[in-house]
Amino acid sequence: MDLLTILSRTFFDIPSMLEVLPQLIGTGLINTIIISLSATVLGTLFGLLLALMGISPSRWLRLPARIYTDLFRGLPAILTILVIGQGLARFSYQLFGPTPYPLGIFALSLIASAYMGEIFRSGIQSVEKGQMEACRALGMSYGRAMRLVIIPQGIRRVLPAIVNQFIAIIKDSSLVYLLGLMTNQRELFRVSQDAAVLTGNLSPLMLAGLFYLAITVPLTHMVNYVDVRFRTGRRRLTAPQSGLKEVDEVQHQADATLKNGSANALITERGQ
Repeated sequence: MDLLTILSRTFFDIPSMLEVLPQLIGTGLINTIIISLSATVLGTLFGLLLALMGISPSRWLRLPARIYTDLFRGLPAILTILVIGQGLARFSYQLFGPTPYPLGIFALSLIASAYMGEIFRSGIQSVEKGQMEACRALGMSYGRAMRLVIIPQGIRRVLPAIVNQFIAIIKDSSLVYLLGLMTNQRELFRVSQDAAVLTGNLSPLMLAGLFYLAITVPLTHMVNYVDVRFRTGRRRLTAPQSGLKEVDEVQHQADATLKNGSANALITERGQ
């Protein structure tokens, strides 16, 4: 048996891949998406709160945000998941039953919020100070200016980084299997790992890797496209418009205004 045959049977055994494919799609892919999206939504909300605390004038808000960020950015993701998943298992069991999903999602959201907070903070602080000064000059309060002007601009500038963090969460969702999963709760990695143990080759794991690539690679290219559009502000070129059209529109509006004014004056004279 030559080397090529051995490698193909070990990593790309088509029957093994076809056998595990329905489970990867029907169970693993769905659970991976649920875990990743839920953790991203919670991490985004917590991260925005951390960012606002981090740029607050109050030291009592900045210090907890700094400690939280350093803690969850410094710890390995697998350690955070195990500590949260095992430490709060009894409490979670009373609320949600034996499913480890809530604790896995909670642990991933804690990790994501630490990174999201730094992303949002950098985006908000990149907005020119003149924007806030202009808002205050218009009579807007600090909170209203942040909500309507500063934060939207900051989020727009860091959208590529947010999507990159979502990609990282998708990959880290494979660590939830450490908390123990039932058959219908398995994500992509756990489904492929179980199939690899049963078949005796790594083809199911390779197929799971292809699924991860099918999710993350398009998102990566989308991030690059959005980043280029935001940085360069490129728009589709259109033919130059003649200024005569604008003059005609202004003249038309002026004529309509004069006609309406004459009609109102005539009605007023008749009424008198």
